[in-house]
Amino acid sequence: MMDDTKLAPAVASILRAAEARGDPAGGPVSVDPRSLPRALADAEADGRTPIIAEVKPTSPTTEGTREADPVELARRMVAGGAAALSVLTEPDHFEGSPENLRRVREAVDVPVLRKDFLVREAQLDTVAADAVLLIARFVGEDLPDLVAAARDRGFQPLVEVHDRAELRAAVEAGAELIGVNNRDLARLEVDLGTFERVGREARRLARREQSSGDAARPAPDDVTLVAESGISTPEDARRMRAAGADGLLVGSAIMDGDVTENARRLTRAERT
Repeated sequence: MMDDTKLAPAVASILRAAEARGDPAGGPVSVDPRSLPRALADAEADGRTPIIAEVKPTSPTTEGTREADPVELARRMVAGGAAALSVLTEPDHFEGSPENLRRVREAVDVPVLRKDFLVREAQLDTVAADAVLLIARFVGEDLPDLVAAARDRGFQPLVEVHDRAELRAAVEAGAELIGVNNRDLARLEVDLGTFERVGREARRLARREQSSGDAARPAPDDVTLVAESGISTPEDARRMRAAGADGLLVGSAIMDGDVTENARRLTRAERT
């Protein structure tokens, strides 16, 4: 685990809550996942900007709580063209729940990412999902084991990074889904240039790992890159796509207002 003094106070609180959270009862889950990379590629082939829309009741960086039913929100996001969904299951700071994810996944036919702050293997077994978020900064040297444990259960691990050191750890762990968070968890500042810098480096690192003869490492074309945080407008979406993002994880910009229309506006970003 990282030293939480290097995190913004709100993020440090999230990490402490994750460490203190109890483990689920029962054995490991087993998932037959819907492919997130394929869903993003299919959206692109269909002329849509590949968006992972986030069902998020609240967060430390937003005001108030959204009371709408998560299933209704999810359906409206998919109607607006979202290629996949992300559902918060963190209860203390985001008011999410595993039950929300379970209900959403039963109601839609697109891949569903579990968005939470997992710090040990047993926490993977809380609920079935198609993909699961692993934050490199939170799990540190445990990342390779957690990537392997997620895959053993059928999950597609999306490894979140923010800088080159975390990116290197993700690539060395064999991550094939890499999310680049434009938000700095130390200061909560957002800079879309983060993806432009780190995403470019991701392709280069994957190419170098392949040239080293390690067949276990993903090739550049096998790495799916997701830009996270700070994507609010069609211009932002086009900027991230031009920088090489295979998908965009979008929360507040879709949740605030007419969910279907907001999703449609962003999924049509490359048509305007």
